[in-house]
Amino acid sequence: MSRSYNISLSEGAIEDITKLDGSIKKLVVKQLRALQDNPFKGEALGNKAGIDLSGCYKLYVHKKQVRIVYQVIDNELLVFVIGVGKRENLEVYKEIFK
Repeated sequence: MSRSYNISLSEGAIEDITKLDGSIKKLVVKQLRALQDNPFKGEALGNKAGIDLSGCYKLYVHKKQVRIVYQVIDNELLVFVIGVGKRENLEVYKEIFK
């Protein structure tokens, strides 16, 4: 029997999503739903350009132009979305690191 994970969004992630265009927003929601059944669908992150995001994962949306960055809290069956943002200049990672 498969376990379904709950999705929780940080305040920053909610703000990020509200700023997206409607069509991209729908794609993000679709990926978040997919994470409920497969929380390890994304790629593990580590230390990139001096930004340590070890323990976090990234999942691409919209032809890799937007990324969802999240943590999996396995013992609580929870996917915690930290941020959603554009790929350019490591923007989403810098915001999350703050």
